[in-house]
Amino acid sequence: MSTEATSGERTFLVASDLDRTLIYSNRALALDVPDRLAPRLLSVEVHDGRALSFMTEQAAELLVELVQAAVFVPATTRTRTQYERVNLPGPTPGWIPQYAICSNGGQILVNGLPDADWQAEVRTRLDAASAPLREVVEHLALSADPEWTHKRRVAEDLFAYLVVERADLPAGWIDELTAWCAERGWTVSLQGRKVYAVPAPLSKSAALAEVERRVGGATVLSAGDSLLDAELLLAADAGWRPGHGELADSGWTAPGVTALTQIGVAAGEEIVRQLLGRVRAGTRPGAVAR
Repeated sequence: MSTEATSGERTFLVASDLDRTLIYSNRALALDVPDRLAPRLLSVEVHDGRALSFMTEQAAELLVELVQAAVFVPATTRTRTQYERVNLPGPTPGWIPQYAICSNGGQILVNGLPDADWQAEVRTRLDAASAPLREVVEHLALSADPEWTHKRRVAEDLFAYLVVERADLPAGWIDELTAWCAERGWTVSLQGRKVYAVPAPLSKSAALAEVERRVGGATVLSAGDSLLDAELLLAADAGWRPGHGELADSGWTAPGVTALTQIGVAAGEEIVRQLLGRVRAGTRPGAVAR
């Protein structure tokens, strides 16, 4: 796939969150139509022999067009191992994006391989601006009741997260954790059944800036649904968020960010449609950047 703009065209760099933005688990599909009217779904993630994540077939077809017209960069909080389970539709069998952002910006993959220079840069930033991971892990172990905590995980020695029974979280616990973490240079995000504690310097937007530097001059588009995606949306020339998720629940919006009304897998399809529409409009010969 060529990502170089031809005469009269502009290069587009499109960065999208994955879970609950582009791809959806069974829990997150939100198929609120009669079964006979439900869209056909394509499995894009399999783990231990089970299909875990899906797109609509229409979204998959649109995504193939998008990755042929722009530099497409998945930007996910998933670790590299978790990301590699996702098999996104592409123009050729076995296609993978040239760039991918994993671990909430902790890793940049270049043609599927980790970039060592970026990993070193991230470690320098974390050591300078946030409390050590072990301090946060210890606090989570003490403050998260086993009655409503199913799993505790550390992701690539960068950040921590819990898998919880969301309905059983004590009132005010997330706010207390958020305040405690903020004093130590960390942020908190509640996404579905997961509670993330992430160092503030560890961001998708910082990794996107590095990818943008390597790609060169480009119009940047982005999409995401959680608080961890807010900076990603703000860093782009235009962004989209679905009608569900942390950002929608809090009413968050910003200039240049389109707040969609669709939820679930239908929102994922609409996001790809609008991203592709913007790229098509901008790459027509003689088009002028806004």
